[in-house]
Amino acid sequence: MTAVPPLRRSVRDEWIDANGHLSEAYYVLVFGEATEHAMAHVGMTPAYRTETGRSLFTVEAHLRYLDQVLPGERLEVRTTVIGVDAKRLLLWHEMAADGRSRATAEVLGVHVDIPSGTSCPFPDAVRAAAEVRLRPLPQAAGRVWRR
Repeated sequence: MTAVPPLRRSVRDEWIDANGHLSEAYYVLVFGEATEHAMAHVGMTPAYRTETGRSLFTVEAHLRYLDQVLPGERLEVRTTVIGVDAKRLLLWHEMAADGRSRATAEVLGVHVDIPSGTSCPFPDAVRAAAEVRLRPLPQAAGRVWRR
């Protein structure tokens, strides 16, 4: 099984809001980093973006906040590819801390030619790298993917 390695981040003090837990903006920040991490593992690295002028643009996301993230906790985000076609990549992120699920994000990205601002097909190697990581939709997923 080829999986995207987990992304690990420590919660920074400046990410904590007035309620004493992770501010919602920083969930999005960490999930954004997890998306970039997954992109690199299917071949869309920063060098790919520079060389091709193409990248993945998030067009839809669904977040679920399941439990608080507290100051000083160490986060682990596991990412699964749950959908891929000619131009779209669907990722499922699960954020955990101390072995407990804290949040999930379902992120739909479209492959875009940056100079023209239009969608374009993935190169065969990128699509193949995503397809080899493809897993069934988790029970809580399926809000943004239409097959």
